[in-house]
Amino acid sequence: MSNGPAGHVARSTVRPHSETCGRARIRTFLRTTDGVAIDSVYDPGSAVYDPPATPPDTSRTAPRGPVFVVAHGFTGDVDRPHVRRVAARLARYGAVVTFSFRGHGRSGGRSTVGDKEVLDLAAAVEWARGLGHARVVTVGFSMGGSVVLRHAALHPGAADAVVSVSAPARWYYRGTAPMRRLHWLVTRPAGRMVGRYGFRTRIHHRDWDPVPLSPVQAAARIAPAPLLVVHGDRDGYFPLDHPRMLAEAAGEHGELWVEPGMGHAENAAADALLDRIGDWALGRPGSGAAS
Repeated sequence: MSNGPAGHVARSTVRPHSETCGRARIRTFLRTTDGVAIDSVYDPGSAVYDPPATPPDTSRTAPRGPVFVVAHGFTGDVDRPHVRRVAARLARYGAVVTFSFRGHGRSGGRSTVGDKEVLDLAAAVEWARGLGHARVVTVGFSMGGSVVLRHAALHPGAADAVVSVSAPARWYYRGTAPMRRLHWLVTRPAGRMVGRYGFRTRIHHRDWDPVPLSPVQAAARIAPAPLLVVHGDRDGYFPLDHPRMLAEAAGEHGELWVEPGMGHAENAAADALLDRIGDWALGRPGSGAAS
């Protein structure tokens, strides 16, 4: 599983759905630079955006407000209820792009468990930019949390701010029972069969070659974009040394929220936490618990 270059995104025919705030909800397939079709949804959101008070420029369309590009966790997809709940909550603060990583849901290809998924996120971010949004915030959960870190490091300036929730700091971690089960799922033929038929996730059989940039290495390369690291103190997958390593690597551009009583990823992210993430992304004061 190797890193490929990210670049332009080819889109299929756009199919608009219901109108919201004068703009259409869109569901379409994006094509990554390595040719994988990625099932993607754009929701214009319910937030009212007031652009900066600048002289009007009639030669170009006024910029739209912020857009959140949400990267789900392993075995998630764009239609999962927990992903739709996150999208609906963040839509109060701006537009939202959600998508299914390769090998998940209706997307093509097979999952590389965080490696080539950077190309999927790059396609979604480029699509969001192409829709005219002035500010792109990537928000990732678990595997998606590691992907938003690597995407920001490998593509400087592609995201204006990065939020990584419940992410690992290093690869091959097996220190908890859930992670040992996940490694069985990914590395064994029987596990990959369970992934395909039990979780609708098609997993690639090849090992990483080369091993991709680790999340903690990526966190050190994201500046000057701000990074918010969010982690629950009851996360059953990754203990608290993981988020602390990420925040320390980010330095003065990083902020850490350790959430009391929170478990892992989207299912554990309360609406109140998502609201605070929305406020943080818009530059409004939040009430994160630092550690």
